[in-house]
Amino acid sequence: MLAEKKIAESLDPVDLALAWHDGDARATIETLLRDCGHLRTQLETASLFLSRGITRGWMPETDRDASKR
Repeated sequence: MLAEKKIAESLDPVDLALAWHDGDARATIETLLRDCGHLRTQLETASLFLSRGITRGWMPETDRDASKR
């Protein structure tokens, strides 16, 4: 009970993600990768409907710039 309360009070997103999967790191990573894939698909779909005029030339990218990591 005390451990559950401590996790619930935690603001660390890593701890919260692990707690969601009962401490199973592999399940946590799998979920995060699936979520990332889903969001990439959503971004690609949304990008098809954006015009450069609305975004003043900016278009979203699905991959990070390696120099900004």
